[in-house]
Amino acid sequence: MAGRRVVITGLGAVTPVGNTVPATWASFIAGRGGGGRISRFDAAGFASQIAAEVRGFDAEKRLDPRTARRSDPFIQYGLAAAREAVEHAGLVVDESNRDRVGVVFGSGIGGLTTWDENHKVLAERGPRRVSPLLIPMLIGNMAAGMVGIELGARGPNKAVQTACATSAHSIGDGMRLIQYGEADVVVAGGSEAAIVPLTVAGFGNMRALSCRNDDPEHASRPFDRERDGFVIGEGAGAVVIEALEFAEARGAEPLAELVGYGTSGDGYHIAAPLPAGEGAAEAMRSALDEAGIAPDDVDYINAHAPSTPAGDLAEIRAIHRAWSRLPSTTRCPTPSATSTASPTWSAKSGWTWPCPTPSVSAGTTARW
Repeated sequence: MAGRRVVITGLGAVTPVGNTVPATWASFIAGRGGGGRISRFDAAGFASQIAAEVRGFDAEKRLDPRTARRSDPFIQYGLAAAREAVEHAGLVVDESNRDRVGVVFGSGIGGLTTWDENHKVLAERGPRRVSPLLIPMLIGNMAAGMVGIELGARGPNKAVQTACATSAHSIGDGMRLIQYGEADVVVAGGSEAAIVPLTVAGFGNMRALSCRNDDPEHASRPFDRERDGFVIGEGAGAVVIEALEFAEARGAEPLAELVGYGTSGDGYHIAAPLPAGEGAAEAMRSALDEAGIAPDDVDYINAHAPSTPAGDLAEIRAIHRAWSRLPSTTRCPTPSATSTASPTWSAKSGWTWPCPTPSVSAGTTARW
């Protein structure tokens, strides 16, 4: 697609292995995992009793205390990650640019913690005791809305809700807004906080979760032959992306350039991927075609690999399809951050960007 060049200038993260980008990266380097026994509730009787929880996050220290108290954890995580990314980018939003600063920030499911708490209140104390802030703390677009409010950004503002691809789609859609001239800067990413009994029970009954309860630190094992499901996680990831000329004019240092974006759908099943990976392969091909990059020019593939038997295999088959024109001896590193911090749903493809490597994530291509 012809259009303005788009670069990344800022990164932010709240993850199960670190509440900032530097802390998360240090855990990656040290090989520290984020899995552990669930501490948020008594998980006795649940098939899966493990999770990758955000630890040591003090919302009232990272955010305005009043805002923190009126926000679900998924909003808190999103605000903290977005604030870090904006500070990293050195971006100042003011009257001169606020109409050209957009936000594309998603969540797979929104404020389940708030829903869980208020459902208990309704059952035990009646409807009049339900919080009047329930709805604005619950709905999935409120992370995007609150990021825009905090920044004073008046450009396009929207939320994406596409499960684990949410942040990748947010980044790609933000790229399109800049290419089309609707914004000069976009804060993009996603956040999730859904480690509550109903969610863990639901995923467990789908047989999607790992039941390696005796070894939570090693339960999330993408591409391993003994993988038995994912470990539910939480957190947020954010990037600041902007038109190259805008970044240069304000003296910002580009960290990477976004050069291709592709999307597709399987049209197959409510939970399982196409076994042969046709849909994911098409997304990768589209991204590569837009970028003008041949498969053999790619040095690194940032895999989703949720550590599920069907998902990991379908993804590998998709990569083989997208790279089918290459000799069978061709090798390209294809790791997954899932092994360290577990799937964090909508947030994952946002916080894996702090890895200082080329990345192809759910059809988004970057040049570093």
